[in-house]
Amino acid sequence: MRVDVKPDLLVWARERARIEAEGLSRRFPKLSEWESGDVQPTLKQLENYANATHTSLGFLLLPEPPTESIPIPDFRTISDQALSGVSADLLDTVYACQQRQDWYRDYARSNREDFVPFVGSVDIDASVVVAANAMREALEFGLNERSQASTWSAALDLLREHAEEAGVLVMVNGIVGSNSHRKLDPEEFRGFALSDPLAPVVFVNGSDTKAAQIFTLAHELAHIWLGESALSDADMVGQSARPIERWCNEVAAEFLVPLDALQAAIGDLSDLTVELDRLARLFKVSTLVILRRIHDAGNLSWREYRSAFTAERERVLGLMGERGSGGNFYNTTPVRVSKRFARAVIASTWEGQTMYRDATRLLGFKKLATLDELGHSLGVG
Repeated sequence: MRVDVKPDLLVWARERARIEAEGLSRRFPKLSEWESGDVQPTLKQLENYANATHTSLGFLLLPEPPTESIPIPDFRTISDQALSGVSADLLDTVYACQQRQDWYRDYARSNREDFVPFVGSVDIDASVVVAANAMREALEFGLNERSQASTWSAALDLLREHAEEAGVLVMVNGIVGSNSHRKLDPEEFRGFALSDPLAPVVFVNGSDTKAAQIFTLAHELAHIWLGESALSDADMVGQSARPIERWCNEVAAEFLVPLDALQAAIGDLSDLTVELDRLARLFKVSTLVILRRIHDAGNLSWREYRSAFTAERERVLGLMGERGSGGNFYNTTPVRVSKRFARAVIASTWEGQTMYRDATRLLGFKKLATLDELGHSLGVG
């Protein structure tokens, strides 16, 4: 049985999934003929194509490609121009985080948890320094607190843990759910915030460099302080035309490296690499964040900063090498879905309030034994 599917829909599904025609043709040899309209796929072939492109079969039966939009404000730009189009990977990630947020909101209500006090506690007219100071105090991430971290990478983990303890569900993942074949593209997005007084969520694209992730996390936390959901730039080398994004970038930079402290600590910049490394060890942030603050302090022009940023990013990537595998499952899963969220789901399941099938779906695996083992590894009583 052949299906009268519009060729434009087949092209739309492939491009939405960000899959090249050449790669998909190995699985569907007649793809070029389908897309030209010379041949129509069978129903089984169309079902397989829908699965391969992460598309609903119903979409492929529409008369024309649908217009999809992000369900939260989209502040991403390239060269000050708003981005158009959205991938299936991004949409599925946002939807999954919204489902977790909905579940946790109900859980928090049933357990009579308090509202997270800092959600929406400032507005965009607030002083950047005042907002950054409020974030540092609430998250216990001042210079003294982060000195306990041995490296800036350890400081990133410390910030994530402190944000979770303060009530934010922090999710860091470089793939869609647990599907290692669907890697998230940091060029499409670096992170997003889902504001909520009971269940604020911050998602950080784990496919981005560790050096960039701490800035993204701080940027998205600034959105939570504003009480604004957003899909963000969080770009250390960009100059967003959107006031909210500029404000969040400025707050994130001040939060991580207070300008007055940097100006007191900054030394000889004749050997920039040496000074970046020294200041990064002092402030427990990546050299890329330090470089941004040196520009903010007026020691580098915008052109000099952009040139130095590109060179430093390549140096950092060379030092760190490939990001490698996902590591131990019981360590990575709580980071991907939020340790606070994972503990709540497991506790609710063991108490009989949540069904096992719902718990495993929310946490991204299938085996019941895995849930029990994860619970024990997280110390859930």
